[in-house]
Amino acid sequence: MTAPLPLAHLPTEAVEPKPARLPRDSKILFSLTALLMFCPLAFGAVEPWAIFILQAASALLFIIWAIGQLRSPQVSIQWSPLFAPALAFAGLMCVQLLRGVSAYRQATYSQLLLYVSYGIACFLLVQTLTRSREVRKVGKALTAYGAAIALFAVLQNLSSPNKLYWLRTPHGGWIYGPYVNHNHYAGLMEMLIPVPLVFAFSRFGSRRERWIAASIAAFMGATIFLSGSRGGMIAFAVEIAIFVAFIVREQQKQNVAILLSAFLLISLGVIAWTGGSEVKARIATLGGDKHSDLSANMREQIDRDILRMSRQRPLLGWGQGTFADVYPRFRSFYTDSLVNAAHNDFLQVLAETGILGFGILIWFLVRVLRPALRKSHKWPSNLNGAVSVAAILGISGILVHSLVDFNMQVPANAALFYSLCTVASMEPRFRTHRRSHRQLEAECFEESRESVNI
Repeated sequence: MTAPLPLAHLPTEAVEPKPARLPRDSKILFSLTALLMFCPLAFGAVEPWAIFILQAASALLFIIWAIGQLRSPQVSIQWSPLFAPALAFAGLMCVQLLRGVSAYRQATYSQLLLYVSYGIACFLLVQTLTRSREVRKVGKALTAYGAAIALFAVLQNLSSPNKLYWLRTPHGGWIYGPYVNHNHYAGLMEMLIPVPLVFAFSRFGSRRERWIAASIAAFMGATIFLSGSRGGMIAFAVEIAIFVAFIVREQQKQNVAILLSAFLLISLGVIAWTGGSEVKARIATLGGDKHSDLSANMREQIDRDILRMSRQRPLLGWGQGTFADVYPRFRSFYTDSLVNAAHNDFLQVLAETGILGFGILIWFLVRVLRPALRKSHKWPSNLNGAVSVAAILGISGILVHSLVDFNMQVPANAALFYSLCTVASMEPRFRTHRRSHRQLEAECFEESRESVNI
């Protein structure tokens, strides 16, 4: 007699193809995420010791990755469309190091080393961020981190607004959170808020998880207004407008209006509870106040001076990182404030790297946004789309803010910005694990019952 052979249970769901990778790749990814989280805590990584940690840690992670590749049977390197403009910009800075090109070669050399660390971080992201579960872990970590920073910022501002970590009193500035400059705190939040915000409107979690994410995003958004950063307020408003456009495009109607209304109400409630009058006064004025913040008129004068700078060296600019040294000879007004950076990152790129550098910047942004927009379709149920939408929102917010401030001159914010650009430009590589039919039926029933009760 013959008996049927026992067959192993076959999964009904599609199995995610796993690209070849080393066991230490996940550790490198999470270490890189921890490094990106460390930089804002170190006052934005603007001091020499923090910059050294950023550069040394990124170099060490690259060495570990390279050793692992050499020991593996086959070297595997993933390409990104951003590598070409990044290498072109690095080549431009190398040209500026030639004698007589940069106005201050040491400053340009220091900036080159810093941009190398950004490039290493982006390169390692492309090589190690390959699995859906890693995206979820990083997303949860960034959400918890953003909520913790926002809570810390509010508590510090209420109890000791003139001291960093309740201990250190900086010379000048407008403290908020771990930053001396409140605009840079707003820039950080602009890039972190889209992570919980997109999750809240997606279909990747339970109803309870999405409401928690929406509450966290609303609280983080409220702190932008509490920080007093007018550029941050405008950038956040632009982010919300772009996000609403994504929602409308996907024709999401079920409970979206309720969730969006709750998001706005929570934000307004936090603002009114902790500092509504100050926020109202800040929005109402475009001039300066008791804090050392440049007025709108002074920013316009700086912009005009920068255009005069760029006309003298239109092709290659004055040298990356030389603005603080060159600008005093072009300044057309008197001020007690130290103008060590242009309050417009785009114009500073034009002045320091010329038309060539500015052209590379536009090329870079096109290579970021084109694939990100292609992946953004069906983002509520597609993980690649959701990641792209979150990255697009963060990138858009910081770019709008960069028209009136200098977030890109702060290493912590610049490193996070380039990381978002890297993730946005990646080819689709994440699979969405489909939920069981029973889970979907239960959630739809619960949502419909709550809608009836409402």
